[in-house]
Amino acid sequence: MARGRGRARGACHGCDERLKTRCRNGGDSPRRRRRSGKWRRAGSAQPALFHFEHARNSRKTGGDNRQARETEAKETQSHMAQNTSMEEFEALLNESLEMDTPTEGSVVKGKVIAIEAGQAIIDVGYKMEGRVDLKEFASPGEAPDISVGDEVEVYLRSPENARGEAVLSREMARREAAWDRLEKAYADDARVEGAIFGRVKGGFTVDLGGAVAFLPGSQVDVRPVRDAGPLMGLKQPFQILKMDRRRGNIVVSRRAILEESRAEQRAEVIAKLKEGDAVDGVVKNITEYGAFVDLGGVDGLLHVTDMAWRRVNHPSEIVSIGETVKVQVIKINKETHRISLGMKQLQEDPWDLVAAKYPLGSVHTGRVTNITDYGAFVELEPGVEGLVHVSEMSWTKKNVHPGKIVSTSQEVEVMVLEIDQAKRRVSLGLKQTMRNPWEVFAETHPPGTEVEGEVKNITEFGLFVGLPGDIDGMVHLSDLSWDQRGEEAIQEYRKGDVVQAVVQEVDTEKERISLSIKAVGGDKFTEAVGGVKRGSVITVVVTAIEDGGIEVEYEGMKSFIRRSDLSRDRSEQRPDRFSVGDKVDVRVTNVDPKTRRLGLSIKAREIAEEKEAVEQYGSSDSGASLGDILGAALKGDD
Repeated sequence: MARGRGRARGACHGCDERLKTRCRNGGDSPRRRRRSGKWRRAGSAQPALFHFEHARNSRKTGGDNRQARETEAKETQSHMAQNTSMEEFEALLNESLEMDTPTEGSVVKGKVIAIEAGQAIIDVGYKMEGRVDLKEFASPGEAPDISVGDEVEVYLRSPENARGEAVLSREMARREAAWDRLEKAYADDARVEGAIFGRVKGGFTVDLGGAVAFLPGSQVDVRPVRDAGPLMGLKQPFQILKMDRRRGNIVVSRRAILEESRAEQRAEVIAKLKEGDAVDGVVKNITEYGAFVDLGGVDGLLHVTDMAWRRVNHPSEIVSIGETVKVQVIKINKETHRISLGMKQLQEDPWDLVAAKYPLGSVHTGRVTNITDYGAFVELEPGVEGLVHVSEMSWTKKNVHPGKIVSTSQEVEVMVLEIDQAKRRVSLGLKQTMRNPWEVFAETHPPGTEVEGEVKNITEFGLFVGLPGDIDGMVHLSDLSWDQRGEEAIQEYRKGDVVQAVVQEVDTEKERISLSIKAVGGDKFTEAVGGVKRGSVITVVVTAIEDGGIEVEYEGMKSFIRRSDLSRDRSEQRPDRFSVGDKVDVRVTNVDPKTRRLGLSIKAREIAEEKEAVEQYGSSDSGASLGDILGAALKGDD
């Protein structure tokens, strides 16, 4: 009789069709019972009633045959026995109907009845058997643990397949059981046990006793793990962070377990530590900003600034991983359980003697340790550094980066300018160790000294000329030429030209030097008009004739006589009556050193001569004419 099939032909009427199997007590099918004229429903009392009616009819007929009565009694007993057996069968049938039959998608218990061809044959009752691969009974990395006679729980995927066998799964049963267990643990915030068995993108896979969970790489340990090999296949506790049964997602953390245990251990260690204690520790890790030191179950941070009194560029200069160091507990944060450590606190503070060793104004040799945009740090001794501000680095290089003046590790001479003991700061000067170049220039080049230099820069207000000592002097527009306007004269110069100039003024406080190019060779105007005063009569040479007047020259200095000043007589105020090269006596009406011009007039000379003649030889009231007076004056001159 095939197991696991539907109800076989001839099955007893009344058996549960869900069992799909022949009744153990045998029996004909309802169709056969109907054909044979027997009772229509199993468990009916119809046979017994039939015999009772037969006996009653026999008595009615008055049959008194003893043998007939004995035969009738035997038949009655036989039918009564048969009736009893049917009642028992009906009770058994009702009992079977009351039993819960397995449904598709449920977990049922079964018994291993055989192992063959890498599969276990499992009888789950109800005349159903199925096959399960042995690998489903094995944990990751382990051999299957199953033998004949073992009772196991399996998942009923389908009551019957094409071969008439139940479709079972041990893995799905373990998964369902695991999910129930994990949901309870997740609700209770309890730990679960599992084993890491695979690596995936972003983390690892963990077997939680039938359910597969994801372990992110960041949740493996409290610090990044480079090699997870020693953790693979190892049974260890995990904390469920998130789970979704509908989607089949579980996220676990090993880090949470470690942090919890470390927190307990940290609390015990911190309870024993006090600020100021000197303890031994082992360097576990080194970063850019310091080193982590294990104090026996709890880590403390040894910051790079607390490793030594001197400047430390990287913690690896002082400590190395695995090294045992003695540190002092600087600070303990009871809430965050963070411990700050220091090494330099166990050494003598060099700042205690700074004021005595480095008095103000003293010069010392130091080493440049660091260069910034605002200056350079110079180490005077291990643990004592001073800042040379960019403004104190050079007398002449004002707007340059400190890196163009000094370089790292260079030894330089510096002067102590200021010490702030409270702030642990020392202000140093580099340029103070050299003489002020403006003072040196003022000593070697007094006003009036001629110098030679290269044009460094040209601006709208003058030229900058390079001078000895890497300093510059300025030539203003007004000091470029005697004859030209400054805007015109500056067009004749280019950067790089070498020019001669005269020192006019040196201001050492403002660091300024005034130069003059036009003063080279002396002041021709002053030399030319040194004896000329206003009212003097001088002789000039006509150099040009224009409509508005004539241009004349006196001792190399040019001047212009306007048309109205050419004669006292209006009819003679004609420029064309003069020729280039003519010598003319003129009267000086003005001397202007700023514009370097002489005011000249022929008309003023004639009026002055007339006035002088009148005063000397007569008056206009005497009746003598102007001709008579001038004639007498001329004769007097002869």
